[in-house]
Amino acid sequence: MTIQDLKDQKLIIFECISGSKAYGLDLPTSDTDIKGVFVLPQDMFYGLEYIPQVSDASNDTVYYELGRFVELLYKNNPNILEMLNSPSKGILHKDPLFDLLQPKMFLSKQCKDTFAGYAMTQIRKARGLNKKIVNPIPKEKKTVLHFCYVIKGQGAIPLLQWLKEQKLEQQNCGLVNIPHMRDIYGLYYDKNQEYGFKGIVRNKTVDTILLSSIPKGLKPLATLSFNKDGYKKYCKDYKEYWDWVDKRNDARYQNTLSHGKNYDSKNMMHTFRLLCMAEEILSQHKIIVHRPNRAELLAIRAGDFEYDDLIKKAELKIQNIEQLYSSCTLPEISNKTGIEAILVKIRKKWYLNKNSQT
Repeated sequence: MTIQDLKDQKLIIFECISGSKAYGLDLPTSDTDIKGVFVLPQDMFYGLEYIPQVSDASNDTVYYELGRFVELLYKNNPNILEMLNSPSKGILHKDPLFDLLQPKMFLSKQCKDTFAGYAMTQIRKARGLNKKIVNPIPKEKKTVLHFCYVIKGQGAIPLLQWLKEQKLEQQNCGLVNIPHMRDIYGLYYDKNQEYGFKGIVRNKTVDTILLSSIPKGLKPLATLSFNKDGYKKYCKDYKEYWDWVDKRNDARYQNTLSHGKNYDSKNMMHTFRLLCMAEEILSQHKIIVHRPNRAELLAIRAGDFEYDDLIKKAELKIQNIEQLYSSCTLPEISNKTGIEAILVKIRKKWYLNKNSQT
């Protein structure tokens, strides 16, 4: 089933403008996002192939089947609650039956987790993005050798530096475990390659050091330490960073860099929008879609704030949300029985009306 099928068969019960234009946060370059609700034909609803959602290829236009829509309302899904509370000027179509779904039926204290909880997830992502931007990882990957150190005096120096100073080659080295000492090795050297030492690593893809058989009586040249945990963490960070580079939206990333604040300003704007909405729901018991603090949110999107200041401000909002939650008089969860009764009523009347037209 396609969006055109929904329109041709007159299955749409509600349709509205969503996203930045609904919030009043759109820019001249912003797309128009459309969301709506449809009712499956009666035969399909009773059949085996229930269709919960229909969307276009870009997901800029999405329609939810009535049952799925009400299920998400019951769970206090932010996007779906925003649809139900759409400003009148943004509503493109609404069947009178849709008015049976009243916003007050669905608001509950779950909103703290769905709105503020999601915002907190975005803050954690923002911290991760900030770390990636501020601390980029070079494409050339380090090897085990970069995480090995040689004891020198009362301290230690990097193995690669030590080898260079001593004018030695790592492939002529031999390592042997020192008993009772984790990741500490005796380092031996075979200038003429008489003993068949394996070297410290065989090639760049090996993720650990190599051990060799050492002839009796041969004295170690040095003591080596391998920071195995540090190397494992580096490999994990390296993979995460370059996976992120491969998948990131370059246009959006360049916008992030353009304001020089090292955070995704659009994502941060929506994070604060959700935090503000969570405060309003818990204190005023209503959802305000079109944002009264538009200027502040657009300033965040423009990169007018420092990253650390925004994180501190977000943490203060989260503390306030916790306080509001403790005194909020909204129900812990919405009345499922009452919501189901309304859903059944809408569906029965919709099908009755459709059948009477045929």
